[in-house]
Amino acid sequence: MLVICIEEEVMVNRCFITLSHKDYIRNGILNSQNSSFQIQNIAENLQIPWAVDISEDGRMFFTERSGNLRVIENGTLNPVPVYTFGPPFVSTGEGGLMGLALDRDFLSNGYIYLMYTYNENGGIYSRVVRMHIEGNTAFGEEILLDKIPAGRFHNGGRIKIGPDGYLYITAGDAGNRDLAQDINSLAGKILRIGTDGSIPSDNPFQGSPVYALGLRNPQGLAWNDRNILYASDHGETAHDEINIILPGGNYGWPLVTGDEEMQGYDFINPVIQSGNDTWAPAGMVFVTGSPRNGQLMVSTLRGSVLLAITFDQSGTQVVNMERLLQNDYGRLREAYQARDGSIYLTTSNMDGRGLSNPHDDKILRLVPRM
Repeated sequence: MLVICIEEEVMVNRCFITLSHKDYIRNGILNSQNSSFQIQNIAENLQIPWAVDISEDGRMFFTERSGNLRVIENGTLNPVPVYTFGPPFVSTGEGGLMGLALDRDFLSNGYIYLMYTYNENGGIYSRVVRMHIEGNTAFGEEILLDKIPAGRFHNGGRIKIGPDGYLYITAGDAGNRDLAQDINSLAGKILRIGTDGSIPSDNPFQGSPVYALGLRNPQGLAWNDRNILYASDHGETAHDEINIILPGGNYGWPLVTGDEEMQGYDFINPVIQSGNDTWAPAGMVFVTGSPRNGQLMVSTLRGSVLLAITFDQSGTQVVNMERLLQNDYGRLREAYQARDGSIYLTTSNMDGRGLSNPHDDKILRLVPRM
């Protein structure tokens, strides 16, 4: 167990304890429970659904890694995609159509933000784009951020709009680990840009979209009720991480992993890491307004479980962790909470790394039992 203290402008003397897999077993904070939710199958026979967002009028938009942007309206999946990406778009390995976020004023401006991989001159890159939706049709692709290194593996891919109104984007190291420590590369980073593609003036590196570095394959972002930003990251061999993201923070990959330290470097350790266990954490969300209020729900791929993590009042120390739905639905990619308190998950069993269940892949709705 390692205690870490961080001083920064927003929150002074922030200290948190990094717990390893052995730590949380030894301290009795690991529980395995049956789900405290009623579970509904919302859609099935999907092509690796990746990200979900729901508009204020109740339409659920989601991405399929094969290149389709799709919509569920009034409980029914529209068989016609909202948009299908074509060349130079490519879906290979872990690439394809990934992150999605609806603009805060979506009902008035129709803007949607997407992240996908594409091929250019034999190289693979990711880009973040903005499109306009009218009815259930998307058009007018605008590139906001381009040439993010990508590849068959480690593409990150999550997009979220933060409490400050900026776009936050996760980018993996694209299989080239050294890029994660290269401040001039967009790989292995958390990126932050305006919804028009501009670089915020208060980004930690002048004129750069880089917000944090030293990450391997981050696929989840979530803010708690104190606006602390958390990100999930895949370790090389186990040692998966949940990190508190600080502006300009360096999380150590590939020089350290898990709770390792390196003399002479001020790397930030995770708030919790999996030790010798493997989670492959992906999407995550802080739950509000249910018996699990304040818990961080984390979907896991290799772990095939929904982690429910409880923090102390400061949000910087883990006090309890439960494993829900263990092996019930296989690999889980997204975790999203709707305004009615329901949690939506996507399965990822058709991505070549899992065992498919009948009618995979699916979108699941978890309704809290009050």
